[in-house]
Amino acid sequence: MAETIRLGVAVLGNAASVALYAAPMVTFRRVIRKKSTEEFSCFPYIIGLLNCLLFTWYGLPIVSYKWENFPLVTVNGVGILLELSYVLIYFWYASAKGKVKVAMTAIPVLLVFSIIAAVSAFAFHDNHHRKLLVGSIGLGVSVAMYGSPLIVMKKVIQTKSVEFMPLPLSMCSF
Repeated sequence: MAETIRLGVAVLGNAASVALYAAPMVTFRRVIRKKSTEEFSCFPYIIGLLNCLLFTWYGLPIVSYKWENFPLVTVNGVGILLELSYVLIYFWYASAKGKVKVAMTAIPVLLVFSIIAAVSAFAFHDNHHRKLLVGSIGLGVSVAMYGSPLIVMKKVIQTKSVEFMPLPLSMCSF
């Protein structure tokens, strides 16, 4: 019975997570149509990518015990594909200054993930400590990911317009 409840919660959580990761499709349809990132921020998508990378790593047998967190791997694997595609589309349509901003944000984020993965794999010799490290960092990144659409609030207040507030992402984050 407990295993059935756990699976049900995992499926509901996966559905909610896929909705969150798919929400920016509306924004990126606009970016592609206008061939410009306009005033949208790349930060929510880069933080989303880091979140997916961390939790996919967390769910793999090297960190977790066997495949106890398989649903986490599946949903965040999909999230990696979606978030990476958003970052690449953003990079493709960004201005030269925007491309530098994306690179200056994404490269350190990928470096941080690589360091976390290496430390968890090689510095700790049991699943418990690996999960504790990756999970603790992942929780902090999750908070940043859910709050990242608020980065645009300064622009919303200054311009008194929500045009560049990613509504679907904000709603799914809520």
